[in-house]
Amino acid sequence: MSTRYPVGDDDEPARERAIEAAALAIRRGELVVLPTDTVYGLAADAFDPDAVSRLLAAKGRERDMPPPVLVSAATTLDALAVGVPGYARALVERFWPGPLTLVCRQQSSLQWDLGDTRGTVAVRMPDHPVTLEVLERTGPLAVSSANLTGHPAALDADQADAMLGDSVTAIVDAGPSAGEVPSTIIDVTGSQGRVLRPGALGLAELNAVLEPLGATLTDEG
Repeated sequence: MSTRYPVGDDDEPARERAIEAAALAIRRGELVVLPTDTVYGLAADAFDPDAVSRLLAAKGRERDMPPPVLVSAATTLDALAVGVPGYARALVERFWPGPLTLVCRQQSSLQWDLGDTRGTVAVRMPDHPVTLEVLERTGPLAVSSANLTGHPAALDADQADAMLGDSVTAIVDAGPSAGEVPSTIIDVTGSQGRVLRPGALGLAELNAVLEPLGATLTDEG
């Protein structure tokens, strides 16, 4: 049974209660629903394998669909990934925080189990103040869209509650999502980036940043 924590711009005590409740639940290895700048997300401690397994089970996913990892600062990227190319850093500088997920080669020293990642990690810094504050208190979180696999992503707390309420401890309710389109996912493990999933950032917008550097993305979405 989940507890709903509404947050508003003009209610600092409610905001603090929501952030701390979410952070405490994460530290206990529980699942929470968080707002993002795209769709609502289902979150777990990225370094707690049992919590990540519960996240996948709650969504009805197998290990071959590992969740992305959300971070509170762009500087965290180098703690999680290795060999990040210059064109990827240019995208981070322009679009983080924001709806851009980068699939990178992960640091081999990381003690976590996100699923069958094949040596990669998908990383994003969301542009949502409440979730960024939660991330500052918890560290990196495994976060996937707050929905059952095969169903539309939750655009508000009610939709997330209807699908996942029995699996989570806390739902941070920040009202309707600012965006209805998920993040754009780019594979940056090679010399040229590849769009794996089209999303909120279009190919032309991304390439406008890269073309002055002599780079472009290919679209496999």
